[in-house]
Amino acid sequence: MVFIRSLIFLLLQIVITPLFTLIAILTFPFHPITRYRIISGWALIMLCLLRVVCGIRMEVRGADNIPNKPCLVLCKHQSAWETIALQKVFPPQVWVIKRELLWLPFFGWGLAMTSPVAIKRSEGREAIKQLLRQGKERLALGFCVVIFPEGTRIPFGQRGKYKIGGALLGASSGVPIVPVAHNAGKLWGRKSFLKHPGVITMSVGTPIDPAGLKAEEINRRVEEWIETEVTRLP
Repeated sequence: MVFIRSLIFLLLQIVITPLFTLIAILTFPFHPITRYRIISGWALIMLCLLRVVCGIRMEVRGADNIPNKPCLVLCKHQSAWETIALQKVFPPQVWVIKRELLWLPFFGWGLAMTSPVAIKRSEGREAIKQLLRQGKERLALGFCVVIFPEGTRIPFGQRGKYKIGGALLGASSGVPIVPVAHNAGKLWGRKSFLKHPGVITMSVGTPIDPAGLKAEEINRRVEEWIETEVTRLP
């Protein structure tokens, strides 16, 4: 049954995504936040399909911790689920992503219209400079900036190395830094086709004020909170 449900979800995703790509391209003349509000409808549809077709529901803890102004979101990365769910939980947002994602047919083309910060990791310092420059530009536009500090999806129960880029952006921009933990990998694993029914819990931590903190300390606090919180989730 899990296989059949997962297959139905995939087929519906294949049908719906190209249609939303066309909508995304047609939003080009609009303000970036207006474009985002329209394009993020895709994520809301996917969450609905995950609930109805796959039986995956969502519980959010600490939603009152979300600031009412642009912030930096540093989130645990276990699955594709959080890239969808964050769009329902947080205000208009842009992601820091690998540039290669923009080359994916349909999905990447639509993603390009959401004003992401698309970096090439191999560029090292230049990638960091781009992150800081474009990250501040997106914050000034009114977006939250979402970063997965581990850089790639990590299997459930494991932890990756927390890279310093997000903390550097937090220290230099001065905006609140919101750590986010979840247990999505239990139901929808890293690079997994199967989506098991159940409840995924997302926990939003108390914002960290970066004033007076060095990037290394910010990174340490974010990692400590996320990894501790993940062990507390059901």
